Amino acid sequence: MDEAPSLTESFDDPRITPQFCRRVTGSSGDYLLLGVVHDHPASVARVTTILESVEPETVALELPAAAVPLYRAYARDGSDDVPPQFGGEMSAAIRAAPANSVVGIDAPNWSFLRRLVTRLVADRVSAATARRVISSLGGATRDVLTCRVAATLTNATSITVACDDPIEYECTHEDTPERQASHERSHVSGVQALLRSVSTEGSALSYRDETRERCMVDRLEELRASEDGDLVAVVGVDHLERLADALES
Repeated sequence: MDEAPSLTESFDDPRITPQFCRRVTGSSGDYLLLGVVHDHPASVARVTTILESVEPETVALELPAAAVPLYRAYARDGSDDVPPQFGGEMSAAIRAAPANSVVGIDAPNWSFLRRLVTRLVADRVSAATARRVISSLGGATRDVLTCRVAATLTNATSITVACDDPIEYECTHEDTPERQASHERSHVSGVQALLRSVSTEGSALSYRDETRERCMVDRLEELRASEDGDLVAVVGVDHLERLADALES
């Protein structure tokens, strides 16, 4: 008997490739991880196409839970042929996902704060590093509160409140899938090359992001253990490999 095609092989779409799509099996079950570039047309198309095809039981987004209502409001904008104006691939994912299937798995939340403080104390980090970590948390908390207020205003009025302007790339939603895919790959390659040239080990950024990823893994495992059906996670492509490795271990 011939093997069934992999997920990426079942789509005739250059934007859906193993670089951005990983199906992994962990101790609690299977996960489908979709890597995205924020606001990129190829990422918007990828999550829309796959979610409409898979119709998962749960869609986990790299968003704080408190920010999800705003992105739900963004998802109501546009039409079947035009993606939402704001929120990029996250609001597109909400629009394409089955009703009541979406959860936010990103920090800040209490689990993240507890884990981060425990690690900072255990590692006896310098006062300067601790201050930078706390400062970044303050900014993230303010962003979440802004999303809460924006969601309330957007839902209560006819005005859509945007927290951030969409990122513009040298390709658009009207470009061919081939053009979108090529531009996205080139963009990711450039960003990853830049990140490799800068050492962040032991920095405030590494403490924050490593703790965020561990908390996202924990949340995904909780969802997998408590929910039946397919679970799809939409995360930044820079997190994709590390999340996949952690879920498989």
